Order: sequence, then structure tokens, then C-alpha cells
Amino acid sequence: MKHVEIDTSEARRFFDAVEAAAKGGLRKEMELWLEALGVEFLRIVQDEIIRRKVMDTRLLLASFHKGNDNSVWELSDGGLTLEVGSTLNYASYVNDGHWTNPKGVERRFVPGYWEGDRFIYDPSAEGGMVLKQKWVDGKPYFESALRILEKMMPGFLDAKMQEWIDNYFQ
Repeated sequence: MKHVEIDTSEARRFFDAVEAAAKGGLRKEMELWLEALGVEFLRIVQDEIIRRKVMDTRLLLASFHKGNDNSVWELSDGGLTLEVGSTLNYASYVNDGHWTNPKGVERRFVPGYWEGDRFIYDPSAEGGMVLKQKWVDGKPYFESALRILEKMMPGFLDAKMQEWIDNYFQ
């Protein structure tokens, strides 16, 4: 009778790596990767705000930072949820477009003053301007940033998957 010897060390290493990944190592790395993806998305959003020449970018740009009081940023541990955005009340108006006045209001006075060709809102100003009702087109920076990230995702995901495979199964 012939005796066959099988080397199972490779299979044992593979199963040990699967077990290590299953015990949370891979999950933790996925959370870190998801957070990095969120940071990259916020950078793309900021780039799109600048590229689309949004008028007053200072507050809007500052509202898209991780950990900023004016930002929506949530990374839930169990469900691997990442939420990004801005809580500035006008961020969606800049993105989507808006009417200059509330419905049914043809004209309204806005207190403030002019600095060159730029109007500065100032509730204590004696002067100001009258806004007529009209539609202001949005500058869809958020959707544009999403499209850019979606195009980049396959490359990001491929690179990360290869890194995980190299770390756990080599």
C-alpha cells in the first residue's frame, strides 16, 4: 500500500487568516477605510465648490470638514454607516437652486451694504437692497462630487481589497 503525504500548512495558514479576519481585524480595517473614503469625499466636495465658483465659499467650505460643529459626520460601528454633509441651512439652496423670496412675496428688503460688486448682509445696516422674486440656479457641487467618487470607487476598492488579501492571506 502506498502512503500519500499531504502538506496542509498552507491551508492551515489560510484558515488562521480567515479566522483572524473574522474576529474583527477586517471589520476594523473596513471602518478605517470607510472613514478615509468619507474624508476623500469631503475633499472632492470642497474642490467642486471651488470649481463651480460658488459666491461665498468660506462658510460653505468650512462646513464640509470632519468633526466640524457644522458638519454631519457619522460613522456607526455596527452597521458601518458613514454620513457626510453640511448642516448649513443654505447649503442645499446653493446646490439645488432657490427662489429669492418666499412663495407669494414679490419683493422684499434685505439690510446690508455693498463692497465693490459684493453684497454683505448686515441686519443692523440702514441701507440694503430690494430682491425681486426670481429663480437662482443651483451649482450642484454635491452630485458632481458623488459622480467623481463613484468613478474613483472601483480603483479604491480594488486597491483596498488587494491590500487586505496581501495582509491576511500571504
